Amino acid sequence: MWTAGSTRSGRDSVSEEYDALLLVSFGGPEHPDDVLPFLANVTRGRGVPPERLAEVAEHYQHFGGISPINQQCRALLSAIERGTDLPVYWGNRNWHPMLADTVALMRDEGVERALAFVTSAYGGYSSCRQYLEDIAAARAAVGPSAPVIDKLRQFHDHPGFVEPHADAVRAARAALPPGNLRVVFTAHSIPTSMAATAGPDGGRYEAQLNETAALVSAAGAPDLPWDLVWQSRSGPPHVPWLEPDVNDHLTALAADGVTGVVVSPIGFVSDHLEVIWDLDNEAASTAKRLGLDFARAATPGTDPRFVAMVHELVRERVDPPEAARRSRLGTLPLWDTCSVGCCPPPRRGAP
Repeated sequence: MWTAGSTRSGRDSVSEEYDALLLVSFGGPEHPDDVLPFLANVTRGRGVPPERLAEVAEHYQHFGGISPINQQCRALLSAIERGTDLPVYWGNRNWHPMLADTVALMRDEGVERALAFVTSAYGGYSSCRQYLEDIAAARAAVGPSAPVIDKLRQFHDHPGFVEPHADAVRAARAALPPGNLRVVFTAHSIPTSMAATAGPDGGRYEAQLNETAALVSAAGAPDLPWDLVWQSRSGPPHVPWLEPDVNDHLTALAADGVTGVVVSPIGFVSDHLEVIWDLDNEAASTAKRLGLDFARAATPGTDPRFVAMVHELVRERVDPPEAARRSRLGTLPLWDTCSVGCCPPPRRGAP
């Protein structure tokens, strides 16, 4: 298990109510032999067709069986620890370091109460509620002495998330020749039934993504039209998922006379495999075939503004005056703690 010790920079004085910060992420394989066991963890109980699993496994093997996400988490964790007095830990949903192992280590090192930063900006079952379930399951596996772990809020409209995306859109646009340009924002597709139940009143995942897209567009390319589309569908064919797919959308744009696209993966905080394969390979190939100029905008990664956002979210949680003046650019409702019935789990295999 990997953990960073506390640092003493003095830049983030945190109440003693919390004695650790936990980085929670999706996880990814780091060796060719990890790929299929990792995918089995990801898709367990979801009815994903075997041919789709084989296809995704090949995507990982294209990069030597290594997902970039774990190294990106290490880099993010290192950047976070430089700005906090708290010891910082890291655990994943689907691959090592597994969350339950990390929580056990936290218990062994005397942690009693921790805040968790999840590398997902949005609401919905797989992007928020499932991480709460993962934390609860890890604590249950560790037992009664497991530390209490409270998840930090969603951050889809925080300047530390929006501004790096906007700068990346601006830079990607500068790489394109002049023409009839359009910004195409992407996020991971989910089943339409899951989208309908996201948030306390439904539709939160799409609403937040639309708000983020509008904010990034206004800051990064206010004169260009934009669309929000979807990528990386993985479910059984009979289950409806959010559409259009980015490749289908590029085809439609080319038919409408668009000459170039900036593709901005606002659904992601770093360059996951879904970004470097599904966009940099598949979508870029689609654009080339169609004669579209194509530039993919970067993700926040370890941008100092994104790292500072994590520290700010911690201060919000422990300091009521900070919470009263949340840094945000949007208008959708925000809250620290999700209600019990929010974002119910999907009925696997159901349309």
